[in-house]
Order: sequence, then structure tokens, then C-alpha cells
Amino acid sequence: MSKFAVILPAAGRSSRFADKNYKKPFAPLDNRAVWMHSAERFINRPDVIQTLLVISPDDQEYFQFKFAANAAILGIQVVHGGKERSDSVANALAKVKPEADFVCVHDAARPCLANEWIDKIFQAAERTGAAIFAIPVQGTLKRVGSEMTITETVSRAGLWEAQTPQVFRRDLLVEAYAKRGQFQATDDAQLVERLGKPVTIVPGSPINLKITTREDLRLAEQALKALPKPKVLGPLHPFADDDMWR
Repeated sequence: MSKFAVILPAAGRSSRFADKNYKKPFAPLDNRAVWMHSAERFINRPDVIQTLLVISPDDQEYFQFKFAANAAILGIQVVHGGKERSDSVANALAKVKPEADFVCVHDAARPCLANEWIDKIFQAAERTGAAIFAIPVQGTLKRVGSEMTITETVSRAGLWEAQTPQVFRRDLLVEAYAKRGQFQATDDAQLVERLGKPVTIVPGSPINLKITTREDLRLAEQALKALPKPKVLGPLHPFADDDMWR
């Protein structure tokens, strides 16, 4: 059985979330923090040998106060992020166990993930070495100029919106990051693409949404109800009855 390490980036500034109390990975969703929903999809899998949560150094004190017990019980390793997303993933990648065959990167702010979807993306990565979830672009795309007027209608033929999880052979992702230089990728597949390596698309789901705004959080509350419940093998959120969110 292949061994997977999972990196959950949660070090962003959450500027569009616009909540004075929380950054989006730490906001409460169905009685526990958003990041915990994402982590719980991976921690009980026998093929996952390591889970790393990447947080901003600025959030260390808050995280320690609110979630240190949760991270310890869940067996999650906390890593400090960098200025940009790719810097954060690079910091976590440096701490991945050498026995991991594959590295899975999944946005901590994508909590609506079904177990069978993880099975599918892991299997695709085992077959091809690099696989990501994505969904075909459905809407009509407009390119807009500086005056906020349309300059072009862009064909959506062949266009897909990338999601996570994104899963790669460990050696391939390590090489991609080693050769990135100053390039700041918006996702990990982009760095692998720059090596000239193929990345397989696995059709994802609109339910696998990334929380960016408060409105997305309300959508996620409904999306969670549509997902099959994961099997719980142990306590996943200690102190759940306490007022641990404010």
C-alpha cells in the first residue's frame, strides 16, 4: 500500500472573509473549525502516515490557545507558513517523512470532501504520478479592461477550474519546488507543469467548494449535509461542548 503525507495550507490572510473574529480556517462550521473538517477526512485513513497543518506565525498564539489539544489528539503536525502559498507548502514539504511515497495538498478551507473522492484522487496519483481535482468551467467568461468594460468573450472550451486535493509522487513535487526559483504558483500543479510533466485531471464536484467569504461558509453548512458521514474511530473534537470558538 502506498504511503501518503497530507499538507493542509491554512496560512492565508483571509482578507475576503471579512470576519473580525476569525480567519476562515478557524471559523466554526457545524460545531467545529473549518480546518478540522478537512483534517478529519485524512487522519483515519490507513494510507495516510502524516498530516501537516500550515498556519501563519501570526496565528500561533491563537491556535495554541484554541486548538493545541485538538491537533495533539488528531496527531497533526503544525508548521509555520511563509509569505505566499507556495512558500507555506514548501515549508511543510521540507518536513514530510521520507517514507511517504506521495504528497497530497488540500486547502484547509475546503471542508466539504467525501471519503470516496479521496480514494479516487489517490488512486489516480498512484497510476499517473500527478493528479488533481478540477471541474469544467460552465459560465460565460469575459475579459474586462481597466475601464470595467468587456474587451473579449473568452471561449470556455477546454477550461477547467482547479480544486484540491492535488496529489503527486513525493520526489516529483520535491523537484518541482526545488526548481521554482522566485516563481509564485497559485497551485502545486502549476509547478509540476513547469517541469514539463503531465498532470492528470480527475473530475471533481462543485460541492468541494473553497470557503472564501462568509456566504461560502453558509453554503458549506448545506454541502456538509449532502456528504456521507465519515467513520469516526476516536474523539475528533475534544471540548466540543465548551464555548471554544469565541
